[in-house]
This record gives sequence, C-alpha cells and structure tokens, in this order.
Amino acid sequence: MQKQLSVTDFQQAINPIAHHYAQFQVDKRLLLTGHSHQAWPDVALEGIKEAWQDAATHLDDKWTFAFDKAHEVEQGFARLLNDSDGDYTLAENTHSLIVRFLSALDLKNRPRLVTSDSEFYSIRRQLERLAEEGIEIIRVASLPHATFTERLASQVNGNTAAVLVSSVFYNSGQIGSHFNEVMAACERQGSELLIDTYHHLNVVPFDIIQQGLQQAYIVGGGYKYCQLGEGNCFLRSPPLCQLRPVITGWYADFESLDKGNNHQVNYGDGGQRFAGSTYDPTSHYRASKVFSFFDRHELHPRLLREINQHQTTLLLERFDALDLPETLIKRDHIMLPAERAGFISFKSTHTALITSELHHQKVFCDHRGDILRIGPAPYLSDQQLHHAMDIFAAVTKKIALKLIK
Repeated sequence: MQKQLSVTDFQQAINPIAHHYAQFQVDKRLLLTGHSHQAWPDVALEGIKEAWQDAATHLDDKWTFAFDKAHEVEQGFARLLNDSDGDYTLAENTHSLIVRFLSALDLKNRPRLVTSDSEFYSIRRQLERLAEEGIEIIRVASLPHATFTERLASQVNGNTAAVLVSSVFYNSGQIGSHFNEVMAACERQGSELLIDTYHHLNVVPFDIIQQGLQQAYIVGGGYKYCQLGEGNCFLRSPPLCQLRPVITGWYADFESLDKGNNHQVNYGDGGQRFAGSTYDPTSHYRASKVFSFFDRHELHPRLLREINQHQTTLLLERFDALDLPETLIKRDHIMLPAERAGFISFKSTHTALITSELHHQKVFCDHRGDILRIGPAPYLSDQQLHHAMDIFAAVTKKIALKLIK
C-alpha cells in the first residue's frame, strides 16, 4: 500500500515525487515558474501516446474515446471546485471561452462591464479593446484589499452586463475574498459574474458551495498548478444557463446537425452551448492521466496548499535575511500568509535585469513590468529552494553594488 504523503515528507532533502517527473528533469533544474507553468509528470507522455494510438486504430471513430477523456477532464475540474451541479465547456485557452461568454451578454442594452485594475491579460486586453468600441469598462482598484469586494459590488447597476474578476490578483498574488457579496449584487441587478480561478486551482482550495457561487461563471485551466499542459481550460456555467453566445461553433448543437431548422440557431444543453468546434483532443488524454496521477498520490488541494505555504515561507525568510535595499527590490510585508496564493511578488525597477541574470544561472522565474514573480512547485526540494536563493542573493547583491557605483 502506498504511503500517504504529508507536508513533512516534502521538507526532506529528497523530494518524494520528483522521480515521477524524470522527463522534465525537475531534480536538476531550479524551476521557480510554478505560477506560470509547471512540469508535467511522466504519465502525461502515456496520455499523448494513447491519443495517437486511438487515432491510428479507430480513425474518425476516435471521437467516442476522445469525448470520454474530455468528460474525465471536466470531472477533474469540477472536483477542484467542489462543484456538483455546474456545466463545463472545455477549450484550448481561457480567452476563447471568455470571448464566447462576452458575446452572449446583452451589451446593446447593458453596455457596462465591471472589473479590477489587477487582471490577467486574458481579461484585461479584451476589455480594453471593447472600451475602444464604446463599451463602458469600470476598473475597480484592488487596493486596499480589505474593501475591494465591497467596492466592486457597489459598481454593479442596472446597466451592468457582467462583472469579470480574478480570484487571485495578478500583480500581488493576493487571494480575493467575499465574492459572494458580488454574486448577490449581480443577482439583484440581473447581471452575470465571471471569476477567473486560474491562479487558485490546485494550489489554494476553492469551494463553490462554501463561497456561495453556485450561480457564477468560472474559468480556469491546467497549464499552471494542475500540471496538465497547454490546451486544457474550462468555463463552468451555472445550471439551467440560457445564454446564447454569438461567437459559436458547430459543437454547440450536435442535435440539429441532421435536422432542418429554418436557419434558427439552436444551442445544446449545459456547457455544450459555449462549445467551439473541432479540436486536438491530445491535451485531454494528457490531462486525464495527470488528474489520475494526482488522485493516486493523494495530492489534493489541501496538501498542495500546505506544501506551497511551506515553500513560499522559506523563500520569503531567505529574502528577508538578505536585507537588500528597497531601492533595488522590495516585497509586501503586510500581506498575511493565509492571504497569499501560490506565488510571491517582488517589486523592482530592475526586474528584467534580475530575471535575465537568474536565467543565466539556471534559476527560472519571470517578470511582468516592475513585478518579479517567483513560484515554487511541489516537486522541488527545500535543498533546491535554498540553492536558488543562494544564487538570488549573489545576483541581487551584484546588481546592488553596480547601482552604488
């Protein structure tokens, strides 16, 4: 019988699951990109091979098998949300799903969308473009965090078609809360609520029922903390959804394919109404294997949260011990550990240089503007994290000395 892992096991010199990631060589590389993309366990390769074999063996009949895999992926995401009654649509990225969602809104009569000033690109860029076409975009400041959801909810009025917001702030990594208050405001005004949970799933537990979000639309994906690789994103729609997306593919209504419909555009039940069209199912085979891997090793969100909290705390303690000048780089000392999601944000005007120097030393992280982001992953050992911070210390002190001169 396989030993049940605990956070203590992940504090040892040898990481207990790293050997399952041999193809990605996680024991030989300092991959602090867990917030951006994580390595895939080796079982993912088995999924890719199975997809190829089904295509070769079954030809066009492969879709029966592919749709079974898609359903397994939908169930995997539903489990992460503790969702028993929502409907799911899968797509290659969250942007295509958000576009279909936006196209279903009554923007002619409700030309107002409410969001935050700390959104990820998939929402932010699209809303900026809609603003150029005359849609009113209300951006609510994420600071101060304590009053954010209250201020967000206050912007929902009779002209509001939807609120689009991330459950983890893009720039700080802070977890949003009390979205049920926004949900209540949307229900009062007849507006929709869409929450982007990409930086929440599989690193911080997310419970639709506990949060009172059964009527919310939720997007997310598997490229980051789920380790599913590209092409595995979802839109969760509430039960009995009747929206009719203008951007629609032929998968959205299989039942009408062989029927004359007098040019009426019909939609299937559940998540089918947001579906696109023909896609590469390989990603779902891969995702199905990875979800099974996580289940088999009992790598559930609660344990993954404990691992991540240990790892990020270790990194922050090492950073604080460096006592670097804030003119070079600084972090938020107000945010509590319980408010921090899966990655750490550091602010600096030298993020590009720091990231580049770290990359040369084989420490992989990323930056967005003046924010340096570091995200550990469950397959990294404490020893690796200390080694990465040793390199970080050398790099930042070298840069600090240059600035003094």
